[in-house]
Amino acid sequence: MMKSENNTTTPDGGILFRASLAFCLILAITSTLFLMSVFLQGNFGSILSMPLLWFSTLDRSLAVDIASTSTELLAAVLGISITVIAIIVELAANRYSHRISSLFVREPVNIAVLSFFVVASLFSVWISLTLTAKVENPVLLNAGLFINLVMLTLALAILLPYFVYVMSFLSPMSIIRKIQGTAMNSIHQIKDESVAKSQLKLISAIDELQDIARRSLELCDRAVEMESINSLLNLTLDYQSLIPDIESKSINWFQIQGVVKQDPDFVSINETSLSNIVSEKIWVEVKVLRQYLDLVGSSNPASRDTTYLIAINTRKIAIESVKHRPGLELTNLCIRCFNSYLRGTINKKDARTGYYIMNQYRMLAEDVLDFRKFDAARDIAGYIHFYGLLGFQQGLPFLLEVAAEDIAQLASRSIGHHEKLLDDLLDLLLNLDQDLKEEFQSESLLGVRRAQVKLATRFMIDGDEERFTRICDDLKTEKLQRIEQLLDSLQADNSREYWEFTDRGVNYNYLPDNQKKFLKNIASRVQS
Repeated sequence: MMKSENNTTTPDGGILFRASLAFCLILAITSTLFLMSVFLQGNFGSILSMPLLWFSTLDRSLAVDIASTSTELLAAVLGISITVIAIIVELAANRYSHRISSLFVREPVNIAVLSFFVVASLFSVWISLTLTAKVENPVLLNAGLFINLVMLTLALAILLPYFVYVMSFLSPMSIIRKIQGTAMNSIHQIKDESVAKSQLKLISAIDELQDIARRSLELCDRAVEMESINSLLNLTLDYQSLIPDIESKSINWFQIQGVVKQDPDFVSINETSLSNIVSEKIWVEVKVLRQYLDLVGSSNPASRDTTYLIAINTRKIAIESVKHRPGLELTNLCIRCFNSYLRGTINKKDARTGYYIMNQYRMLAEDVLDFRKFDAARDIAGYIHFYGLLGFQQGLPFLLEVAAEDIAQLASRSIGHHEKLLDDLLDLLLNLDQDLKEEFQSESLLGVRRAQVKLATRFMIDGDEERFTRICDDLKTEKLQRIEQLLDSLQADNSREYWEFTDRGVNYNYLPDNQKKFLKNIASRVQS
């Protein structure tokens, strides 16, 4: 499942291939033009049949002039190349991450090309001196000039493709994939004696990805920011598949000590929590999710897309852990993160972001329900209940309505799965407005009633008279006029999708026809 590692190598391979193709094309065009000119000059046969001997016939002073000119040209090319590359690398490092400089210096292609420029320049300097010396019985006169011109040709031909490669290499997307690949390689190469070194590389990579995401957020560079956030997800998912192999190699990997304990994300955590993290073997996941929490705090509500994506990725991490881990340690960690997302959103009075976070939270509950993790589904529903009430109390009444709809939807999904869970969810839904109804009535409280009515019609489809009656008895405590208004609204609305564009796209007022027919049953029960 090493998706991220493959993604790290493929783009660079494509860049290198395109640069090599451009290099070959330049050489081919140059060679064609040279051969054409030689043919037109009439010395085609002598140059191509014996090129080295043809070089030996060149005038000594002409050879020295050519060598001197090539020396100046190579030195100028080397100077310009280093200057331009240094500026580009520095700009990229300042914009996104200082790690770009170290990645550039360690890249084999960059080392090879720049080393070739240096060698060609040094060779050109020294060969220009040897051409001035008079030598008796030379093996091949002006051989150094031939080699010098070949190196000059290659240096000039490679210049443009190399700049293309550098630009592609320094693109933030490429850098992100390289950082992710470096992190995964450090895990693959883990040994007992290099655990601390591998941990440091992984921590540094995670911090760099978060740094790039944060700077991209500040620069409003949405594509780079999303790529960084997704890279943290891919790193975490790929890591899950490596845990059995890591356990067989080194038990020390999961200990929080040395570089891990001194990391800013762990240094403030109390010893009890650290012990739990060690026993649950989730320090890597804690590190990643701490970056997500920090990004949510920075982006909300200025960049809602960031929070939406982080909520989606957190849900994916939780589900991956359900699939591959025997316990729910990582899933519970993700649940705590969702709670923190909602808390921060409510504190910043951002109902819209809370609306989408609750959507992902409910979807996580549905996912764990499919895996028959009933306790986890019950816990999530309880937290949605809590934050819906908290939102209402903090002046975000719409979140109460959203919480009611999500709990009702989760209850509907739990029908036939677990009777005790279904009763618990029904209790949560019926109690959602109990602490508030005495204070004042509002549209959001009516929204809670709407969710209860819709769930009651769903019970009628399954012939669940007992739970249907429970909801109707609770509705009797509401003003009859409000209930009649609600039933009329549900009966009249035939639009499945909300009339504005939203990611959820759900019209809470919509009820399928096979459920609408039971609205009369509810009306008669409430009026009786």
